[in-house]
Amino acid sequence: MTRNLRALFLTVLLGFPVLPAMGASDPVFAARKAAEDLQSATRSLRDARIAKDRVAALSDAVRAYEDGLRAMRESLRKAAVREQALRLHFERSRDRLSRLLGVLQTLQRASTPLLLIHPSGPLGTARSGQVLSEITPALHAEAEELRTQLEELSLLQGLQQTALDDLQAGLDGVQTARVALNAAITERTDLPMRLGASPDALQMLAAGALTLEGFARGLADLPFDGDAPELPPFSQSKGTVPLPVFGTLLRGYNEADAAGLRRPGLIISAPPVALVKAPLAATIRYLGPFLDYGNVIILEPELGYLIILAGLGQVYGEVGQILSTGDPIGLMSGNDPSAEDFLVDTTDGVGEIRQETLYIEIRQGRKTVDPGDWFALKNR
Repeated sequence: MTRNLRALFLTVLLGFPVLPAMGASDPVFAARKAAEDLQSATRSLRDARIAKDRVAALSDAVRAYEDGLRAMRESLRKAAVREQALRLHFERSRDRLSRLLGVLQTLQRASTPLLLIHPSGPLGTARSGQVLSEITPALHAEAEELRTQLEELSLLQGLQQTALDDLQAGLDGVQTARVALNAAITERTDLPMRLGASPDALQMLAAGALTLEGFARGLADLPFDGDAPELPPFSQSKGTVPLPVFGTLLRGYNEADAAGLRRPGLIISAPPVALVKAPLAATIRYLGPFLDYGNVIILEPELGYLIILAGLGQVYGEVGQILSTGDPIGLMSGNDPSAEDFLVDTTDGVGEIRQETLYIEIRQGRKTVDPGDWFALKNR
């Protein structure tokens, strides 16, 4: 009987796989940290209303909300993966769990003297006691591991409702911040200006251009009047220029897409309505709709260079304004997802939240150059 008892316990213990723990549920802690970041963004928005430079403060508040929402989305995605892993683990281990629970219930119901008594006499009884002393701690350890995983599963399930409230507050906050930023930019009058060519000539050029390349070439031949501002040399900024929007590189310079189409620029995937900033100090040469590119803004960081950003839903500023690095220049296309969309996208993985694309082109004189040489893409 002692041999059978030992075999039973070993079968339960050795046949029960242990799912690696995640530091008391890292996704839950990450979601709580994201919620704190969203609350911090709310405080930033409140302070921005009375800041001396409201445009800069509100831009920071919008980015803070975007960062918090992105962190919340990522934590929910990890939580969904972890929850699925736990569920599959329990499903695959159902029989072994039943045996483990059965053994634990047997040990709990039977008194220690009865478990130790053996029909073969004192020697068998001693051996039974030795087996129990070896096996019982391991059984309790397995039971404790099971309890921990069940508690983690409960935390992950409860996270969704809490996250729904936090997501809704964050989405409401970022919309409010964008409205305030639009108003602050409209009221801004302190940006230095350069005298440009005739507005009529610029509009005629845009209206008559059949391609973005043709428009950019014509724009290069339509210089501003007067001297260019003294800005840091763009030609010396290779590899250090930040992307104008937080996003992911989809296609590089002259890289073919699924249809075989090649474009002389970068295509960046970014969240809808994300804030787009000036990647460095520059003069606005053009902004507005152009062909099927959506809204386009063209910046001149240095005489002889143009940075073209296409695909925006909204653009800020006016031709001739001299921007500083990080000044807001527009918003991506699209609409904010609902809080429910966030949950569906992260828990079911069906990709309900559509990403927008920003096209970035750099021209030196009348030719395009690889923007990847300038932008810090390795950190994305």
